[in-house]
Amino acid sequence: MRIQSAIQLCLATLVALATSSIAAAEVTLQPVVEIEEDVYTYEPADNGSGPMWCGGSTCLVRIKDDVFASGIETLSQHQPLNNCRWTLLKRMADGWKLQQADEKGRTREPCPLVGFPDGRLLLSANPTLTGPNARNGPARPEILQFDPANPIEPFETILPKWDGSPPFSEHSYRSFSGDGPKGELILFQNIGYTHAEWAFRGAGGEWTAGRLPWPWGAEYDKPQPIRVCYPNVMLKDRAVHFCGVSDIMEPYKEWREYKKEITGRGWDYDFRRLFYAWSDDITTGEFHDWIEIASRDKTCGWISPCDLWVAPDGAVHILWNERALDTRLRGKYFPDAKQSHALNYAIVRDGKVIERRTLVLAEEGGANETASAGRFQVACDNRLFVFYYVSGTNPQGKQVSENRLQELHADGTVSEPVKVPMEHPMSAYFTATVRGGSPPSTTLDLLGVRVGSSNTISYARIRLWK
Repeated sequence: MRIQSAIQLCLATLVALATSSIAAAEVTLQPVVEIEEDVYTYEPADNGSGPMWCGGSTCLVRIKDDVFASGIETLSQHQPLNNCRWTLLKRMADGWKLQQADEKGRTREPCPLVGFPDGRLLLSANPTLTGPNARNGPARPEILQFDPANPIEPFETILPKWDGSPPFSEHSYRSFSGDGPKGELILFQNIGYTHAEWAFRGAGGEWTAGRLPWPWGAEYDKPQPIRVCYPNVMLKDRAVHFCGVSDIMEPYKEWREYKKEITGRGWDYDFRRLFYAWSDDITTGEFHDWIEIASRDKTCGWISPCDLWVAPDGAVHILWNERALDTRLRGKYFPDAKQSHALNYAIVRDGKVIERRTLVLAEEGGANETASAGRFQVACDNRLFVFYYVSGTNPQGKQVSENRLQELHADGTVSEPVKVPMEHPMSAYFTATVRGGSPPSTTLDLLGVRVGSSNTISYARIRLWK
């Protein structure tokens, strides 16, 4: 069967809906798995990173009929931390083919992508400036621009223009996002525990830069900035939306000391408060105050950002995973608390949460299907779907390991979950997201890790309905 582009699929769907008596809301999910295949294998770099490290961004983009992925290759002749290089791959008629690999630089983290429908493919690189014997040190952010029609040809290196000379390192925790229709992009990179530097590039090539200071943790034993990591970032019409999780050393002395007794380590990170900030126009350099979307701070729980999407009406849709508590501390500090695992969803408008919903809940003593790795898929008519992985035991006592889809309706209701008939379910993945410049589509592209796989990154393509 001839492969249709995302645009063709969208047009075909819209025409069908417009010319039939079936309303858009009545087109039900019937996912069809078209492709499941391996992309590349890798060796662990043992540097604290890995191919899925930049999960808040994406290493997969679609430009018309073409799909591109960035990979990461471990350089066995070099010692951590900067012992990797980026690779660029393209899906051909006979599978995935390597187009280029970094021949000059070394890095620590994977390199996210942005793809534009006007024919630009961009990769965020962060090569070290250190010598081969240095464990860590300064780095220089770069944006590499490839021609999607000839990805094996030499690329253009673009150096972002920052506000001053920030001290970048191999621990970039960076976020790379693009506005596909506008052809504009933004890059965030963290600086220690104080703030993120950002650089915005307009359609004409002009740069604007600034800083995003972290929220303030006044309630901690020692008040401090709350570093925000692994964010989902969306750039749309020069508005920027940023949602990530707290990532600081355990801020409560009593808990920190107790954890050290358990682990023997003098450090432990929190990951339990979800924060959101936004700018109405990034070229002004101004952000609104941070708001806290969710917290498990009282019971030492855990939160992981999943995805973010801004609807045409300005509503900000946010998806995250949440675990109620750290069971290691329960007996001593909150013995009556119950454990739970949830995939949660919220809508934010003008800095206020106007709706909350739990999509999947596993509770101690109750349901035991745990959802993770939720991702939005936006169709061309702005219908919103969520794709996720489920593991555990179903109500009939049967072990479950599968991917599912649900639709999030505009009226606040949610469709019943539908199993995606994948031969090899995926437990962690990137998508060809609109946040990376890819177009809305009724085709879901995935790049990630199959359940039970070892050191292999795979690809899947799924149509939302027949």
